[in-house]
Amino acid sequence: MSFSGNVKEELSRQTGTARHCQIAEIAALLSMCGHINATANGGLCLILHTENAAVARKYFTLLKKTFSINTEICVRRNAYLKKSRTYVLAVNRQEDVRRILQAVKMDAMRGSLAEQDTLVSSLLVMSSCCKRAFIRGAFLASGSMSDPNKAYHLEIVLSSRTKAEQLRTLIASFDIDAKIVVRKKYHVLYIKEGVKIVELLNVMEAHVALMELENVRILKEISGSVNRKVNCETANIGKTISAAVEQINDINLIRDTIGLSGLPEQLEEVALARLAAPEATLLELGDSLNPPVGKSGVNHRLRKLKDLADSIRKDREDM
Repeated sequence: MSFSGNVKEELSRQTGTARHCQIAEIAALLSMCGHINATANGGLCLILHTENAAVARKYFTLLKKTFSINTEICVRRNAYLKKSRTYVLAVNRQEDVRRILQAVKMDAMRGSLAEQDTLVSSLLVMSSCCKRAFIRGAFLASGSMSDPNKAYHLEIVLSSRTKAEQLRTLIASFDIDAKIVVRKKYHVLYIKEGVKIVELLNVMEAHVALMELENVRILKEISGSVNRKVNCETANIGKTISAAVEQINDINLIRDTIGLSGLPEQLEEVALARLAAPEATLLELGDSLNPPVGKSGVNHRLRKLKDLADSIRKDREDM
């Protein structure tokens, strides 16, 4: 099962204990993939379509707990895609349909509830716990998440800009910033920051998935930190070697022209030390001198040697 599937499986088992939270989650499921159809006798039938077994199981459980309603379930298989199944959950009893629609504050208008402009009545999501339940239901019904080992990306697909903005406002109440993009005829609310996805998983109470994502994030951060350190050390080594090559070239020029023995004692000492240890750092060179000299002192002496070598080169050019 994919990481997204694991998240939904976990969320399908997470149900709020309070009735108002259960109603908020039912409202989310219906708002995303619910329909109201007319029956042969002129009544109404409340239907939920989903291709996810976890969503079907969650909706069935919520109606049972909240309204003591046993929903009819029909499983349809796509004739062209053998592995594709659609779960159709129907409530046909008129009294049950009326009770559900009244509880979730939805109009008894025929057609797709997903196509209605309003995502949810503000009366259903006044408390923080109900907002959590609604967001959980919205992700269950129409959300997905990438494998965090490959990329950080969580999204929820909605039918209109209005609904996307309403859901973004609910998520923003938990200090999580989500963005919206248009994809074909749908509006997609998405989050790409790993830390924000972790926070949203916590809001939805997907704690197992949260820990898995955190483990991936920690490993990525450690790996990134190690790579940065290695790259930094490699760059420093490169600079040290490059500087040492230039210093040795300067010292060789001085030796071959005026000779090292004619230099002041301190400059001769550091020049011989550099020739003896081409790969040594300034600190290591300083420690090898007698008495030891600090890094800045060694650098000062090498700069004097460079100035002398540059002077010799200039004199050669002028000749």
